[in-house]
Amino acid sequence: MPKRVAIVTTIYRYLSHAQHMGDRFLVGYPINGRWHKPDVQVVSLYVDQKPKGDQSEERAKEFGFKVYPTIAETLRCGTGKLAVDAVMIIGEHGDYPKNELGQVLYPRHEFFKQCVDVFEKDGRAVPIYNDKHLSYSFEKAKWMVDQSKRLKFPMLAGSSLPVTWRLPDVEIPLDSEIEDALMVGVGGSDPMDYHALEAMQCMIERRKGGESGVKSVQLIDGDAVWKAGDEGRWSKRLLTAALSRSDTPQGLTNEDARTQDLVGSGVLPKLVKAPAAYFIERNDGLRTTLLMLNGAVRDYTFAARLKGGAIASMQFFLPPTPNVTYSACLVSKIEEMYVTGKAPYPVERTLIVSGALEACLKSRSRGGKKLDTPELAVKYRGTKVPQHARG
Repeated sequence: MPKRVAIVTTIYRYLSHAQHMGDRFLVGYPINGRWHKPDVQVVSLYVDQKPKGDQSEERAKEFGFKVYPTIAETLRCGTGKLAVDAVMIIGEHGDYPKNELGQVLYPRHEFFKQCVDVFEKDGRAVPIYNDKHLSYSFEKAKWMVDQSKRLKFPMLAGSSLPVTWRLPDVEIPLDSEIEDALMVGVGGSDPMDYHALEAMQCMIERRKGGESGVKSVQLIDGDAVWKAGDEGRWSKRLLTAALSRSDTPQGLTNEDARTQDLVGSGVLPKLVKAPAAYFIERNDGLRTTLLMLNGAVRDYTFAARLKGGAIASMQFFLPPTPNVTYSACLVSKIEEMYVTGKAPYPVERTLIVSGALEACLKSRSRGGKKLDTPELAVKYRGTKVPQHARG
């Protein structure tokens, strides 16, 4: 029997996360060079908002499920008890307010809490996938993870970047000694810096001893970013290695196709009008950096220096819209958890990134002040088996 899945989302329309992932459960998706029809059945849907272009009722009619007015009814499929085997929460896109840190207040925690309320009242819990970061608040995010452990149900969350293809196919060996790490990201703050931070996290969590937690953070903007590079706070060598993996260098490459040493030529400050540097120090002493470089490139790349001097670098490959095949890589992991009852990688990865991002944004709001983060003492180990797409 296929696993019965309930989708709980903010909106369901063209190119929304719910459409990308929900549709793959409805019609299938390509994986490892073949077409795969998931062994799951979407049986119910809750949509918080229905803006112009809403596809929820259209999909329900086409695929034979119902859109319910509340989350509890969605999980119970209109009956008196929990009637699904798994839940997918997608709190992304839609018209929601922002807080003073610039974070969109998506109701992921609120959706999750309503699911937990059903679990407790009905005496049964099922696996939950939560799209992207758990919450804009680390306190709320930690509560969510704590509930999954208390009620003993599998939980998965996060970005598609950790599971997409890598160019080249680089995986840092488990228990490697990492001396420095740098990530390059692009896009707006809160949605896209989160993706970049989680991509970096999936690489550095494989270091010796595993993840030890975040000791402190600092987020700086503007010319201070370039000054920090000159002072050695972030590695120009690692930035060069990361950018060497980019397929989208801007500036002269777009104008007349010439190749560029973006770092050595000194052109970065001309291309990047609003740079940002996220400095994250770990409890075991590892210092990591995210550079958001809008205007320099359009992809996400990473580099790390291992003990002995070797440099590992790669690009997180993101195929274009509207198919965004990388979401199929993520859906395959969600399906794996639904079918096996086991999360393929730790939800603590997303928990620590959720907290680190919130702390970084607090640092920015306080003028780039360095903040100690004893609350982010999240410890876990990466998986032995690589989880990213390889076929």
